[in-house]
Amino acid sequence: MSKSLPAVPALNNSSLDNPCSSHLKKPGYNRDRLEPAVVHFGVGGFCRAHQAVYFDQLAELGFTRWGMIGVGMRRPEMREVLEAQDNLFTVVERGSDDSVAKVIGSMVEYLLLAEDREAVKARLADPRVRLVTLTITADGYALPDNAEQARTCVFGVLVDALDVRRRARYAPFTVLSCDNLPDSAAATREAVMALAVRRDPALAGWIEERVSFPGSMVDRITPATTPEDRDEVEEDFRVGDRWPVITEPFTQWVIEDDFCNDRPPLDRVGALFVTDVAPYKLIKSRLLNGVHCALGYLGHLAGHRTTDQAMADPAVAEFVERLMREEIAPLLPADVPGMDLTTYCDTVLERLRNPHIGDPLARLCRRGSTKVPDYLLPSLHAAGARDRPRRRLALAVAAWMRYLRAVDLDGAPIDLQDARAQELRECALRGGADPGPLLAVTEVFGGLAADTASVARIGHFLADTFGSRESLRAALAPLPRSTVRPVPRRPQETHEHPRPHPRHNAVA
Repeated sequence: MSKSLPAVPALNNSSLDNPCSSHLKKPGYNRDRLEPAVVHFGVGGFCRAHQAVYFDQLAELGFTRWGMIGVGMRRPEMREVLEAQDNLFTVVERGSDDSVAKVIGSMVEYLLLAEDREAVKARLADPRVRLVTLTITADGYALPDNAEQARTCVFGVLVDALDVRRRARYAPFTVLSCDNLPDSAAATREAVMALAVRRDPALAGWIEERVSFPGSMVDRITPATTPEDRDEVEEDFRVGDRWPVITEPFTQWVIEDDFCNDRPPLDRVGALFVTDVAPYKLIKSRLLNGVHCALGYLGHLAGHRTTDQAMADPAVAEFVERLMREEIAPLLPADVPGMDLTTYCDTVLERLRNPHIGDPLARLCRRGSTKVPDYLLPSLHAAGARDRPRRRLALAVAAWMRYLRAVDLDGAPIDLQDARAQELRECALRGGADPGPLLAVTEVFGGLAADTASVARIGHFLADTFGSRESLRAALAPLPRSTVRPVPRRPQETHEHPRPHPRHNAVA
């Protein structure tokens, strides 16, 4: 009989020295030396796979003055797990060929805003804290009308802490939003300033003058962790992590170089500091987020349920590639440093095909009334304005309209997860093959109704394409390879007004 392996110990500081898989890396630095300098609001899978990893890599290089305090919003489950694990957790990178794992040690404390508000405020008031980062989702930027609720929301706590620092004559902290918004920096500044003006005009003036709100672009596909993932991590890497993070090898962080109180040397670990984040966000939003929308709706209607399944379908994969290279990429600036469009398209396609990071299409299909206007419709508008090819863009929009009927091509119900689900479903059902009722919802579709050529094409697809999977596959059928044109180069456009000279010092 073969010997059974010893039980896997629970992950915590005391178990770090226990035997584990050779594919598991552990912190190579003294965690006791980490200084709490970063407070991150919204600790979910993405934060732990992204921001926390960058700061962990800094610590590995000896930059131990950038420890991280995590702040959850309402749910206590993450706090319960991280407290039991001494704020350690495992990030598993699943590539197409193999997987590697690393125990991340950069988080020094975890607090829950709903229960630990005063403790969060105290950490923010600590002059050692020099940076606040946010991943609170788009809904987190809506300020409550109720004064007391506004004071206890994320931005109310930030304003409270900034007021304490102002009165104590401490330098403020930089507030860096990492949320996927068209202009997350402006949204953050507006929310903070709105509450500061209500509180004290002098405080608002101090914040306006002293606090930086840089923009950023972040990217890393991070599916929700499943019980099966947890069991596989324990078996493969011999680590007893109750809530590991599963992600892909690719990661990207582009940050506007505007800091008011030291700048973490994140460029030492792969982040890119730039004067203007806008073109980077534009490329990512159109070529990744926009393609996610198209893949989600068309893939689901074609009978697939995850990104890798959909991309294993030759018709879907060919459609996605042609959509990116022929219809979206030619509309984008091609001289953005570090963002070669051909290479970027190659990378996105490789990521979507990764069989070990199968993102559920249902997740990509959520919140379409927010995502489609931000990520997909702008390409259709731009293509129409320039009389560029847009057949695939129109088919993707038609697929969303068909999806909004909340029933798939086999007659099975679709769980429509959207704030405007009822309204849009009624319009989709009333219109049938006529996109008019949906296009009349101008808060979502803007002026698309004026693009008569695109509207006619969308109507054609609604009438002829979604009767069966066979007819859908016929519409996805690729054109001959000889028709493919290389991505033309377009000069970079100006997207923002010039920023003031950054105020920072890189400190280890």
